[in-house]
Amino acid sequence: MEWPLLASLTEDERTQVLGSARRHRYDRGEILVHEGEPSDSLHLVATGRLAVRVSTADGDNATINLLGPGDYFGELSLIDGQQQVRTATIVALEPAETMALSASAFRELRQRHPAADQLLLRLMARRIDELSARLLEATYDTLDRRLHRRLLELSAMYGAQGAVTVPLTQEHLAELVGGTRPSVNAILQRLAADGVIELGRGRVTVLDRDRLEDLLH
Repeated sequence: MEWPLLASLTEDERTQVLGSARRHRYDRGEILVHEGEPSDSLHLVATGRLAVRVSTADGDNATINLLGPGDYFGELSLIDGQQQVRTATIVALEPAETMALSASAFRELRQRHPAADQLLLRLMARRIDELSARLLEATYDTLDRRLHRRLLELSAMYGAQGAVTVPLTQEHLAELVGGTRPSVNAILQRLAADGVIELGRGRVTVLDRDRLEDLLH
């Protein structure tokens, strides 16, 4: 597959990066990494969708993000001189594959190809942009707008066009947007009544993306 994050590298350097990475396959429900364990590799998501889950103050787990093909996690592992730990648990929502680049392999790559440093800078810059956008959203956006935006992102992740079924429960959606399940349910019911989505057991089908886009303007 194409890796947009590797675009700053030459074709030879991209070949070197992918040649240094190891392919891992995971079954649905399998845990890729555990929160708190040593972090020693960057994972590029090749296929499948992954849930990013963290521990909450009351001891529960919350899903805070989803990753799909072209996404990544574990970029802090590539920073020299720091012992990193995983900040979240990553779970496969379906059969998935990643390309894992170890910190030691990346160090060797940098010695042969100094331009590989651009890859790390690109990874960090994209992550900072994502976190900044989420902070801005959480601070200034209403719950309705956060849910509308997340449904649009999820529909793009799960399908290119037409009606798209997102296989997530309302509880998972509530965790993703930082709301309570009853509040999220009320918004979903309004969207369903307007024909924007269709609700089912453990799933939401997005019927009208254009309408969701309009609701964000």
